[in-house]
Amino acid sequence: MNWVAAVARLRARREPGVLVTVATVRGHAPRRAGAKLVVGQSETWGSIGGGNIEAVAIDRARELNGTPDAEPELMDFALNDKVTGRHGVQCCGGAVSVLLEPLPVVQAVAVFGVGHVGLELARILARHDLDLHLIDTRPDMLADERLGVLADAVAQIHVHHTPLLPEEVLSELPPGTHVLIMTHDHAEDAALCDAALRTAGLGSIGLIGSPAKWARFRQRLATEGGHDAATIDRIKTPIGMPEITGKEPATIAVSVAADLLRTFEQDRQGAVPNAVAPVHEPSGRR
Repeated sequence: MNWVAAVARLRARREPGVLVTVATVRGHAPRRAGAKLVVGQSETWGSIGGGNIEAVAIDRARELNGTPDAEPELMDFALNDKVTGRHGVQCCGGAVSVLLEPLPVVQAVAVFGVGHVGLELARILARHDLDLHLIDTRPDMLADERLGVLADAVAQIHVHHTPLLPEEVLSELPPGTHVLIMTHDHAEDAALCDAALRTAGLGSIGLIGSPAKWARFRQRLATEGGHDAATIDRIKTPIGMPEITGKEPATIAVSVAADLLRTFEQDRQGAVPNAVAPVHEPSGRR
């Protein structure tokens, strides 16, 4: 497996890793500059030449894998018989610099309902390095010409057309995915809320809606769904930042995205995400 595929595999697994590259070579060395090695938590792919260089680089990469907000760093190796490394001697006669670049686990967001607000939100989130899942029961909402505004996305976008049971997508999402429920149908929203509370391993769960809508949902989740109050409180509604009060789809999208970015920061710091702060749903608009 080449290094590009290895990096993609780590991303798909939501596993941190480190990309190790031979940055400079002076004199004789096992590999030329540009040779790459990918180090995961328990596997490696590729090689920067074996021996002490590679073993030490792997050791340090594994340390970086467990370090929050790790930054790239250089390691220098002298390859002569006067230098004894942690894993032995390499006496090729040259010197090598190795660059270690951490590959953190990217955030994942699932937007259920790609209507007016959902599409505006997708446009904002698509500018960030994350996995963005767009789910809708209506094929026209996911048409290529409509999603063409996301063509230059930084995010990896995954489109799910689910004409019957959109809640089934929940079980397919990566661990820790933040879920935002904003479909065109309140019955669909209610089913998704119930299913999300039954799906282990999700991140935050946000629901667009008014206090009246949420009051009905809370009662239904308790009486029909059998969820206790603490479980129901995992759903945060309305969504967004309370100080941003505009009701235009683009304004709501900015508010929701900003609060979600704040949640990402809390995730990186190892904190439990706070509630998604409130912003009211615009009457009759999605």
